[in-house]
Amino acid sequence: MKIVSTVTGGRRLRADAERNRRKILDAAAELFATRGIDITLDDVARHAKVGVGTVYRRFTCKQELVDGVFQQHMDDLADSATAALEREDPWEGLVDFVALTCEKMALNRGMADVFFTGDEGRTQVACARERVTPVVDALITRARDAGALRPDVTVNDLFAVSRMVESVIDFVRPVAPEAWRRYLALVLDGLRAEGAARTPLPAPSLTDDQVEQAKASCIRR
Repeated sequence: MKIVSTVTGGRRLRADAERNRRKILDAAAELFATRGIDITLDDVARHAKVGVGTVYRRFTCKQELVDGVFQQHMDDLADSATAALEREDPWEGLVDFVALTCEKMALNRGMADVFFTGDEGRTQVACARERVTPVVDALITRARDAGALRPDVTVNDLFAVSRMVESVIDFVRPVAPEAWRRYLALVLDGLRAEGAARTPLPAPSLTDDQVEQAKASCIRR
């Protein structure tokens, strides 16, 4: 009887440990999405309603937790880049991918933090990024060869453009969460080959009041 009880107890313990791990990951994902990755494991423990020691037993540092939460996001991004390569129109494929990347950053503050910081301590995220980069390079080459993209644009230009748009996303989020789409369209027009048609702007310009509110929001942070 004692042996059965010990085995059963061990199984129950493992099930409890897995539930705690899931609670920790879910809590971290919520905090990363709303606050970015500049949080502590103590913050995660409070949000998950578990002891701090429980978090540290599952994740020895925050980087491991970031890796666990964002690996799937980066894998999804790699899959989206591959799907964009299958678009018949090379320019539309490139636009689809850039827009999706920006949308993910608009919905999840932590995604932008991970996308624009180093991968030290984030093995799974680093592996996913290694999948993304060559596919994005192929998207650029394809659009350039089709005469749709400026001939001097490189993959690093696209990275910088995404960073610029992310700054706009952060600025407009409190007053017009979808306004970044307008500014992305303006930037993409600047990347198009000479003579290409302008893209209709998908959102209205910020009003004077919205600009002032957005500026005030930046000061309060």
